Amino acid sequence: MKKLSVLFAAVMMVVSVGMAKAQKIATLDVIGVLNAMPEKKKADTDLKAFLDTKQAEIKKKADAGQAKLKQYTEEAPKKTAEENKAREAELSKMQQEIQEMNDKAQKDFVAKQDAAYEPIEKKLNDAVSKVAKANGYDYIMDANSSAFVFKGGPDATPAVKKELGVQ
Repeated sequence: MKKLSVLFAAVMMVVSVGMAKAQKIATLDVIGVLNAMPEKKKADTDLKAFLDTKQAEIKKKADAGQAKLKQYTEEAPKKTAEENKAREAELSKMQQEIQEMNDKAQKDFVAKQDAAYEPIEKKLNDAVSKVAKANGYDYIMDANSSAFVFKGGPDATPAVKKELGVQ
């Protein structure tokens, strides 16, 4: 999705420089089209399930750590300094493992998100290109972008949705 934003920002810059010539410009509600695509809905659902699973695993480990911390805190006065030091090291190791799990989950999520959205972005870009050529648009701008002030051109959203077969 970041790639789409960068692509549209680059197109906006080119359009603002080339406004001296008459250009056929259309706007497109990129977010609206993406949210209407069943592939995007499925990817969002799959990513949410993945994230929920990872968060549950991390929470389970964190809860176990909290329980041990409570137990060790209560038992500390009855234990030797050596035992308490070993328990402190164990808790520190658990905390480090939780942080590593969190870092890995974030990296895995980003990789899974990139893999899930890449074909969706390609399909959208192909549909936008096809609609632009079919309708003679020189540029199609993201209707939701605040970087480009002019939004008076025709709206290509219905044509792109039709091309993708979504409502």
